[in-house]
Amino acid sequence: MPVTLEAVRPIALAEIREARARIAGIVVRTPLLRLELGPDYPDIRLKLENLQPINAYKLRGAANAVAMLSESERARGVWTISAGNAGQGVAYAARTAGVPCTVVAIETAPVSKLERMKALGAKLIPVPYDVAWKALDERSFPGVLGTFVHPFDDHNFIAGHATMGLEILEDAPDTTAVIAAIGGGGLITGVGSAIKALRPEIRTWGAEPETAAPAALSFTRGSPQVFTQWTASFVDGAGGKSVFPRMWERMKPVVDGCIVVTLEETKRAMRLMAEKARVISEGAGALPLAAALTGKAGPGPIVAIVSGGNIDLKKFFELVDEAN
Repeated sequence: MPVTLEAVRPIALAEIREARARIAGIVVRTPLLRLELGPDYPDIRLKLENLQPINAYKLRGAANAVAMLSESERARGVWTISAGNAGQGVAYAARTAGVPCTVVAIETAPVSKLERMKALGAKLIPVPYDVAWKALDERSFPGVLGTFVHPFDDHNFIAGHATMGLEILEDAPDTTAVIAAIGGGGLITGVGSAIKALRPEIRTWGAEPETAAPAALSFTRGSPQVFTQWTASFVDGAGGKSVFPRMWERMKPVVDGCIVVTLEETKRAMRLMAEKARVISEGAGALPLAAALTGKAGPGPIVAIVSGGNIDLKKFFELVDEAN
């Protein structure tokens, strides 16, 4: 049976502030660290969401969405679809609230993310990427019961992510641009909603890998697009095969564009953060820094959101060793 969805509407500033109060006891106010690179580089600050309890920003949205469930919805349990970080966020928030959680997990997700979801008490159902993407669109999966928490196309989820925008403006009021990786689009929509409500002159940019860049294609063509050259890579938490029409509707008013970077640029950004700031980032978390280093977002100050650090350490060392 088709799911009836509420119409897409803007994330109001009042909702963002309410979400901030609602999730204050669960999420961390993460630091904003200036990356010291010298005069030949843009002025870049790192928003370290890899320091959240689940090592990724998704906890913000998940905590807000779970907190807003009714008692009857909590009793039925929750489920989500994830390559790792959203699943961890929902599992963590559900465990905190005493709510059962199931995750339809993309089977190629890093082992560290799968194990962390299990450790947080989630029941995992591994599926191929294409099956998960179809289930995201249909918002259903055979045999899974409970309240579905969409990992990006969910108003309350996005409002939780938007709380990050308030922190950025408080800690770096001189910001001229903010860059966030785009996977489904929930992060950039949330942060962009807060930024544009308070400081509309600040540019908000998405970042995608060259192997999976449907948002950049959509901004170029002015409508939601399918990325036919999609290829799997170590950047498992960003980029997709398409932009969902509802997410395009959400992003358009609050995002200025999208910067595409190569896998080599992403590896170099991962290495740079490790060397200069002792920050371990997963591929998606390094995309914004890689995008900032292209110069396309201007001289700064630029805030690059390090969305997560959930990566197998062996894989991390291999990638940064390959960076040239």
